[in-house]
Amino acid sequence: MPLRVLALADTHIGLDLPLRPRVQRRRRGDDFLANMERALAPALAGEVDLVLHGGDLLNRSRPPIEVARRAYEPLLRVARAGVPVLVVPGNHERSQLPFPLLLAHRRLHVFAEPGSWVADLAGLRVEVVGLPFARRFDGRALAATLARIDRATRADIRLLLVHQAVEGARVGVHDFVFRPGRQTLAGRCVPGGFAALLSGHIHRRQVLRADLSGRPLAAPVIYPGSVERTAFVERLETKGYVRAGFDGDGPAGRLRRLDFVDLPARPMHVLAPPPAADGPYLRRWLRGELEQLAEDAVVQVRPQLPLGRGAREALSAASLRSITPETMNVTAIDPVSSPRRRRGSPTGSPTSPRVSGARG
Repeated sequence: MPLRVLALADTHIGLDLPLRPRVQRRRRGDDFLANMERALAPALAGEVDLVLHGGDLLNRSRPPIEVARRAYEPLLRVARAGVPVLVVPGNHERSQLPFPLLLAHRRLHVFAEPGSWVADLAGLRVEVVGLPFARRFDGRALAATLARIDRATRADIRLLLVHQAVEGARVGVHDFVFRPGRQTLAGRCVPGGFAALLSGHIHRRQVLRADLSGRPLAAPVIYPGSVERTAFVERLETKGYVRAGFDGDGPAGRLRRLDFVDLPARPMHVLAPPPAADGPYLRRWLRGELEQLAEDAVVQVRPQLPLGRGAREALSAASLRSITPETMNVTAIDPVSSPRRRRGSPTGSPTSPRVSGARG
């Protein structure tokens, strides 16, 4: 019987999830929580033997304790149902999950430092080596880290769980490609002795089997991707999680089945109003554009220079709220800073500044 694994990552709980909002409007934080719970449903139904979370469970390293509780509770429910849950902290958590006592359960293991977890599952001896996010992740650093870990002497299946970039990973609407460097593992340095490397950090779901020169990797690299679209560079990506099957063939086991399971992701759109539009025209234009979109759309308005008279007022939070359906999220970007604005990290982290927001 194969080992049935469910892998998810980059749930980013806490993103747009204020506990005491000053303005009552739709928040995207509930979307991430809902999709995390959808992803874990097969584990609660007893359909998998092991759950792996590839990091960035939380959106911030120091969230309010109530946000952490809401993020941890779905994982605890799975552990209480009898399915082991393993988590590596990501870069958003600064490699360490806060409030660790909230995660206390014998079937829930957080890799607070590089280490090995071993258990008998589905009639197989399983070892998972977990590495929290590291600022340096080249071949030399990875080899040194693995050498320090007290490894299992025997295992039918060995898996490596990380939150890192690997050569050849692709992200974003511009199809950015990660190349070897201090923070990106070269394909030739993917270690042997594992049935697969499973990772968070890259928000587009994908499987890497060769480096950029076409040379096969020592083990497949699996990215489940984020459970929801965190930034507009991800607007064309399907979101979800992974279900994989491993058997005990070979010295470290073998990946026998891999299925990407879709999750509902809200549609994202970028609107670019015509330059020099004045305030009244801009409001009419935006209202007409929004009426053509899905009622749950997430929208970013990118006005172009020069700005017409009253345009800034039309793009204010209050003005946008007045023309935006309750079911949408709309933000506006300041065109003055747009030539120099940060476009967001290649993984899809939401870093772009915004001028104003409506229902989001």
